[in-house]
Amino acid sequence: MTHKRYHIALLVVFIINLAGCFFELGQTVILKPDEYRYVYEAKETVALRAIAGVIKEKNMGANVVIDYHNRHVDSDYVYSDLWRTKAQARVKKLNWKECEVVLAVTTEKSNGIDWEMRRLLQKEQYNNLFDVIDLKIYEEMSKMN
Repeated sequence: MTHKRYHIALLVVFIINLAGCFFELGQTVILKPDEYRYVYEAKETVALRAIAGVIKEKNMGANVVIDYHNRHVDSDYVYSDLWRTKAQARVKKLNWKECEVVLAVTTEKSNGIDWEMRRLLQKEQYNNLFDVIDLKIYEEMSKMN
């Protein structure tokens, strides 16, 4: 009987904690978008095409443009109710087989007058994006052969 009460109390505490985290989603106002870095074993052009493909597939930006000369991928905002989102990425060559990708997803919420930048994606979501980009890089490499 004591075990049951202990498990129920633990479950209640867990649910309250989870509910508290749910209400914080997108509430953090930031001044500049978070940037995360990841290193891939691929040429810059392949990485740029893969990043652009993922941005289009995940609907993180509209009118995705690749600037091969400056090694940059940029998009316009995608609007959804009071929110708008866009993504940018820079690719830097590290050596003959590796490149570093710097990814920033900008999410803003309208307050009726202006747009406030909010932190919607956490480190885990960026890691998931980098995994998807990794798979897309392999797809792009297979198209080249």
